[in-house]
Amino acid sequence: MQHAIRMLVILDGCGEPVAQGDPVGCVAVIRAELRLQALDFWLRNPDYLAGELLTMVEDGSLPRGEFLKVVEELLENREPDLHWYPMPRWHHGAYEAIDDAFSVLSAYGLAQVRRLGGIQKTARSQFFLTDAGRAAVAGLRREPVLSWYTEQVKLVALVAGCDVGSKLKKRQYQQAEYARTKLGTNITPIHAGVRDRLEVVKEASDASASAEGES
Repeated sequence: MQHAIRMLVILDGCGEPVAQGDPVGCVAVIRAELRLQALDFWLRNPDYLAGELLTMVEDGSLPRGEFLKVVEELLENREPDLHWYPMPRWHHGAYEAIDDAFSVLSAYGLAQVRRLGGIQKTARSQFFLTDAGRAAVAGLRREPVLSWYTEQVKLVALVAGCDVGSKLKKRQYQQAEYARTKLGTNITPIHAGVRDRLEVVKEASDASASAEGES
């Protein structure tokens, strides 16, 4: 059920608008499983998400004053098991089968999966959020515990932007711990490394602010 909830909020928070020819009654879509898996990895690994946000702060894509605090909260808040869930690494990076999660969502009319391709061409899956699915996410926002997902996915969407799945996976592989994880085992956390980077950035920011105050 946790996996189904993550898929639901990812479709709502990171999906693109549907287009002509898409299923009737759907409002958003993610058109490749590779992108969906990459988004799920960040949603269930706050340390990796914090690392991406910190990189964006360092290169000037995000304001330091606001997002250094966000990064610190991601690292320091003790996420209960409901919010942190490790993901195994396979040949194309972080991956976990999603069929069961989408079976649950489809059974309640919250999402649909459309598979493209035929016998001689590898099938490609597209994942759709329905009107009912969007209403369900609106209900999650009002739940004291489950609203965590709807807030966290905003940060995932910010980090991912419009990048295709292969580009997101490439960014994730740039983390040495991720790349070195043995196939079939859970991807190694990077909490300590991100914390060290954060302290360096904070010290530099404090020094810069102090210098500006003295000038």
